Amino acid sequence: MASGKINVSVENIFPLIKKFLYSDHEIFLRELVSNATDATLKLKHLTSIGEAKVEYGNPKIEVKIDKEAKKLHIIDQGLGMTAEEVEKYINQIAFSGAEEFLEKYKDSAKDSGVIGHFGLGFYSAFMVASKVEIITKSYKDEPAAHWTCDGSPEFTLTSHDKTERGTEIILHIAEDSVEFLEEFKIRELLTKYNKFMPIPIKFGTKKEALPKPEDAPEDYKTEYVDVDNIINNPNPAWTKQPSDLSEEDYKNFYRELYPMQFDEPLFNIHLNVDYPFNLTGILYFPKLSADLQIQKDKIQLYQNQVFVTDNVEGIVPEFLMMLKGVVDSPDIPLNVSRSYLQADGNVKKISNYITRKVADKLKSLFNENREDFQQKWNDIKVVLEYGMLSEPKFYEKAGDFVLYPTTEDKYYTLAELKEALKDNQTDKNGKLVVLYASNKDAQHSYIDIAKEKGYQVLLLDSPIVSHLIQKLEADNENLTFARVDADHIDKLIQKEEETISKLSDDEKEKLKSSIETVVPKENYTVQLENLDSNAAPFIITQPEFMRRMKEMSATGGGGMFGMGNFPDMYNLVVNTNSELATTILNSPEDAQKDLVKQALDLAKLSQGLLKGEELTAFVKRSFETLK
Repeated sequence: MASGKINVSVENIFPLIKKFLYSDHEIFLRELVSNATDATLKLKHLTSIGEAKVEYGNPKIEVKIDKEAKKLHIIDQGLGMTAEEVEKYINQIAFSGAEEFLEKYKDSAKDSGVIGHFGLGFYSAFMVASKVEIITKSYKDEPAAHWTCDGSPEFTLTSHDKTERGTEIILHIAEDSVEFLEEFKIRELLTKYNKFMPIPIKFGTKKEALPKPEDAPEDYKTEYVDVDNIINNPNPAWTKQPSDLSEEDYKNFYRELYPMQFDEPLFNIHLNVDYPFNLTGILYFPKLSADLQIQKDKIQLYQNQVFVTDNVEGIVPEFLMMLKGVVDSPDIPLNVSRSYLQADGNVKKISNYITRKVADKLKSLFNENREDFQQKWNDIKVVLEYGMLSEPKFYEKAGDFVLYPTTEDKYYTLAELKEALKDNQTDKNGKLVVLYASNKDAQHSYIDIAKEKGYQVLLLDSPIVSHLIQKLEADNENLTFARVDADHIDKLIQKEEETISKLSDDEKEKLKSSIETVVPKENYTVQLENLDSNAAPFIITQPEFMRRMKEMSATGGGGMFGMGNFPDMYNLVVNTNSELATTILNSPEDAQKDLVKQALDLAKLSQGLLKGEELTAFVKRSFETLK
């Protein structure tokens, strides 16, 4: 029997581990199972190159609870260690430089990215255990070793009679950590961190029905047999080649990742790159509503099939954070507790790669089956529009597949849109005016007027549309967007011909001042226009610029500080060629006021602006006229 002191003179390394190294005690299990996996995969490699002259077989890792004895066992069938290796790896390497480490990091150890360099993953066991034992038998023909340490720098190292190859770690769970002796807790942790580890992990047994014999009697009772309960899937979909997976395989993997989700993904993107960094994964487009407040943290980050975090900020571009799925890369630099990313050039490269890959996939989906892509458009547009605004690399490629639907359910790319509208919707100054509505019902009358003129109207209803059209206008010369209710249609797309007014300038002045005595100045600007005599007498419009700036400041940004607090401003467009204009002009003062009030209310009604008390009064007044 050998005993000794771990190679470190500062005696408070263990309390430090317990208290500071990992903010989250539960990750001890992830570290120990990861070590067991590494030991098994190393053996696989050594047997495959002929260096280890042993049978690899079908090794598994077992996690076992002994509640009465307050012990937790992690057993592997990996390459094991000799007594000499235990001395070297567990006692010396782990603590080489520990003093310097302690000095430097005792205040900020829990945020440090250094612990990994000291091989301290194993020592995370002391966060939950008052004593740790290692019983290990190497694949080399040497006796097994038994190491014991109670969390002080003293350890004992003796030989052991273990005959099977591999390592067993026994944690004597401390009084303040007895939750880790509960079956549900260990199952939860294994499922969280080790669900896709590459070696099967056994946790207890389960009953499995035996197949019914062909000559079974009528009263045959199903027989059950105890089998290993394997808690993980060692070969998850993302580790396979896309060519080996069917559509159904991708859907099944989605259900495996999100057992509590009942929605079907719209489509997936399989990531697979080995240069200039390693990255695999599968991203799914879920159905998305127009609401941007979608739950993030749905993409899981793995490192060699070990779950790291579901906070993938920095790796996955922000606009794709609304997706679901898995990204796995051994090249992602993490701090020791793997709880956050460290700034690194690779991370940006990975993010750029994912952006490019998603854009390429969208383009191919669009080209392969445009009709299907158009049907899914409303479910994915928010992500794509956000991507155009936030990622220049995505914006460059977006022209190939981003769509602009009309109120008649036609779908155009930007290039197709320009081509389709140029003959009819170019104004007298050579600007192509793209008309759009944000709500088909609320802006129905305006859409109708535009259609009568033979114009097409887009339906752009996502919350960031004002930001997007601002960008498109900046990047496309002689292209301007106008919402159909921003002005009278003849003003929105000005052609050469002018309509002549029936009224003289004096009559116009008189009409304007009569109307302004009734219409509230703080919300409305009265505009007299010579329109077609069949056009509506009073039309309320909301100037594009002011409205757009308000919308932009409401959804973040928007150029103009504090626009969101501005009152809504409208134009009241009065058609001087309408019969009503002449009637108002020729009526006595009281009658004029009633006519203007009624006409204003009707115009407000068609814009959805007549509400509450005003609406009640209008209805009452309208009934009066029916008597």
